[in-house]
Amino acid sequence: MGRPHLNIVAVRRISMSFVNVAPQLVSTAAADAARIGSAINTANTAAAATTQVLAAAQDEVSTAIAALFGSHGQHYQAISAQVAAYQQRFVLALSQAGSTYAVAEAASATPLQNVLDAINAPVQSLTGRPLIGDGANGIDGTGQAGGNGGWLWGNGGNGGSGAPGQAGGAGGAAGLIGNGGAGGAGGQGLPFEAGANGGAGGAGGWLFGNGGAGGNGGIGGAGTNLAIGGHGGNGGNAGLIGAGGTGGAGGTGGGEPSAGASGGNGGNVGNRRPTDRQQRGRRGRRKRGRHFSERSSVRIRG
Repeated sequence: MGRPHLNIVAVRRISMSFVNVAPQLVSTAAADAARIGSAINTANTAAAATTQVLAAAQDEVSTAIAALFGSHGQHYQAISAQVAAYQQRFVLALSQAGSTYAVAEAASATPLQNVLDAINAPVQSLTGRPLIGDGANGIDGTGQAGGNGGWLWGNGGNGGSGAPGQAGGAGGAAGLIGNGGAGGAGGQGLPFEAGANGGAGGAGGWLFGNGGAGGNGGIGGAGTNLAIGGHGGNGGNAGLIGAGGTGGAGGTGGGEPSAGASGGNGGNVGNRRPTDRQQRGRRGRRKRGRHFSERSSVRIRG
């Protein structure tokens, strides 16, 4: 009785790589390739004269040499024509690929946006902020605050800069994950008045995100040397994991002797609890410090 045969089937996992294509970059590459083809055609036109070489004399050797060089020139022209035709096909294919990607991108954007709008609409109406998405930026020159980012995902919008005498808008806060928006710059002070303060940066996401930078203070008003600049806005606080936003720079005074204003405070960093290893290291450093102080006190008393 023979041994049973064992059929082993090898299964190979096929992984798909995702490719991101920017249609505008493809169009730029196609235009560059077209310019290269134009330069090649110009060179081929200039080299056309080498396909007909006159013999240096009437003897057989001169005639054979002229025919040899003429044959090389004709071969070059034939190969150049093939290369030019291939280059034209390549440019055409590249241009069509860019157009195809642009059409596909535009076609897929509308359905996805409709789905996102359907998800965000009820949340926006109930809470005043979307579920997913970035907050809107404030309009410059109005001191409008930036919109808050989505509850789950989204960055806060940047605050708009202030009009003359108006403070900059505060940056919008992020939701669960996202960065806070930057505060808007304070407007220049009105005549004989101090510059307006910069807006505060928005808070980073509760779980992950950096705080927004504070806006710069406005320049002091003209007409007097005593008008100081506006104070810089405070940086936004970070979430559980993240860096606090930088404070805005204080504005310069309106005149030469006047002083600039103070810059804003930086935001607080993330409040992650230290790991067990970090806590042991801190306890060890405190313990070594107590031993050192005890030894020092003994030496002093001795």
